Amino acid sequence: MKNGLPERLLQRRENPRRTSFLELFFDLAFIFALTRLSQALLADHSLNGGFQALVMLAALWWVWFVTAWSADWFDPSAPLIVVLLLWVMFGGLLMASAVPTAFDSHAVLFAVAYVAIHVGRGALLIPALRGHPLQLRSLRVAIWFAISGVLWVLGAVVAPAREALWALALLLEYSLARLRWPFPRLGRSSWPDLQVNGEHLSERYQQIFIIALGELILIAGFTYSQSDLDHERTVAFALAFVTAVALARLYLVPAGTRLGAAITAEGPPGSKLALLAGYLHLVMIAGVLGTSVAMEMTIAEPGEHSTEQFAVGVLGPALFLTARILLSAVIDASLPWARLIGVPAIVAAGLTSEGRPQLVNSAAVAGVLLLIVLVDGMPGIRRFVWRANGDGASELRRHG
Repeated sequence: MKNGLPERLLQRRENPRRTSFLELFFDLAFIFALTRLSQALLADHSLNGGFQALVMLAALWWVWFVTAWSADWFDPSAPLIVVLLLWVMFGGLLMASAVPTAFDSHAVLFAVAYVAIHVGRGALLIPALRGHPLQLRSLRVAIWFAISGVLWVLGAVVAPAREALWALALLLEYSLARLRWPFPRLGRSSWPDLQVNGEHLSERYQQIFIIALGELILIAGFTYSQSDLDHERTVAFALAFVTAVALARLYLVPAGTRLGAAITAEGPPGSKLALLAGYLHLVMIAGVLGTSVAMEMTIAEPGEHSTEQFAVGVLGPALFLTARILLSAVIDASLPWARLIGVPAIVAAGLTSEGRPQLVNSAAVAGVLLLIVLVDGMPGIRRFVWRANGDGASELRRHG
């Protein structure tokens, strides 16, 4: 025992922390959730449908994020943590299953599963943490989730106010995390109480972003395989692949791999950076989701014109790129000029192709993304060429 807590439950903060098999297994629920979200947005890509998809994505992301943050503190092989992750995973699968009708006939299932995940996490951790300072942190979080849970359940029951109540609940929860979960007479958590392992959480962000890209490729491949595999659809499928590669490259370079080191270098206040990165990853994943829907529409009907496909096909990449620029800014105070220009360039490319077939719009946006990747990589290409020329000159001098 240490402070009344079994030693095997807590992960030592100074130890290297790698993602466990169980955490990767838990991520499978998010794959299913993203697939259901893209199908829901495809079925209703109106402004209201887009807002509903965003609310559901924010709820599912909050389940993943809070669980990833909590699991960072604990030994994933401890039986209690295994039960906790499986509990959250099952609840996430229930939420994902309800996504297509979450604002209709299965609102209660979606809301109750969401509340049960967060309140159940507290019910498991609070007794186990008895006598340890982290018990108070878990208690504050559980109380606030119980309070916001009232809004979730009320929204599930009162259909006319559903969107407003669920959006309000999410705004409350996201804000409270930034305020460190303050509660009367219980105070608020300190940044050391919320400190995370930077490398571990950064790795988790990368893994979940790869899953989002995987959903884009999965849906594109599934739609293409069910088509006639003709020339136009093959080009559309190729554009989906190129777009996914460009988004992956823009995510990882230049600062995508430095997030963990930046969080660690900040010490306990680095938790603020980790939290902000979580918010920005939500925006990036929303952008990838919109891009996925646009590519699916293009592959299905490449010759058709659709205002909705134009909207999500432009907004998705622009959202991703904007959030990625902000992530670079908070990691190392850099603002890559190619990306700054890239956001209005994507909008301009979309406007130029507006009114034309969906294939033209997708090609224009993919072309801008590739151009940004190329300009981004120019310094590295120049260094490679200079190094190669320098090595070649040295070789000539040696044999001259």
